[in-house]
Amino acid sequence: TVALFALGWFGVALIVVVAVALSAALGLFGLDLDGFSLFRQSLEQAAPGRPLPPSPGALAATQIAFAVLLAPLVNLIPAFGEEWGWRGWLLPRLMPLGTWRAVLVSGVIWGAWHAPLTLRGYNYPELGAWAAPFFVVFCVAFGALLGWLRLRSGSVWPAVVGHGSLNASGGLMLLVGDAAHPPSLVLAGITGLVGSALLAVLSFLLFTRVPVRTAVPAPN
Repeated sequence: TVALFALGWFGVALIVVVAVALSAALGLFGLDLDGFSLFRQSLEQAAPGRPLPPSPGALAATQIAFAVLLAPLVNLIPAFGEEWGWRGWLLPRLMPLGTWRAVLVSGVIWGAWHAPLTLRGYNYPELGAWAAPFFVVFCVAFGALLGWLRLRSGSVWPAVVGHGSLNASGGLMLLVGDAAHPPSLVLAGITGLVGSALLAVLSFLLFTRVPVRTAVPAPN
């Protein structure tokens, strides 16, 4: 459980980095690791008229370090509530359906639960009402990874920290992007199609090559 807790903490952050790098390699957005122009633009929009920090790059690096090293711990509290319910309570009760069906159904329910947020433009504002079903795709893919952590360890805590790590590092793309070639949140990054595909492939490999427990006690 301790090893999988560490894997959830740092492994999810690494997956976010890979999704960002892959999105940039596919030409879905531009990287700006010199001027951090997209980050600079967001700072200007957040506080119009205020002077920018002397080194946006140093500030971005500080935020990235915090997102990887400390923010997952801070995010344990909000992530715990969801993971206690979805992977802790629901997933084990769906296991009689079979592992893959249980993971799929729990992911769909988890994604549908987010609809009040996604319909208000929280993740994909350009999609309108289609944002809700689109986010279900990501929740199934990421939920499968969290489900593997839960079923492999028999504990909800690796999934909790994995969820917290995603919440902490999911905005990495907006720190390193180019304002002249900004990303489409539908396609690029960890919550875009690239990230969902990456998570789906990784989850498939984990479930098929590293066995999990098929009988896991659920919290009462």
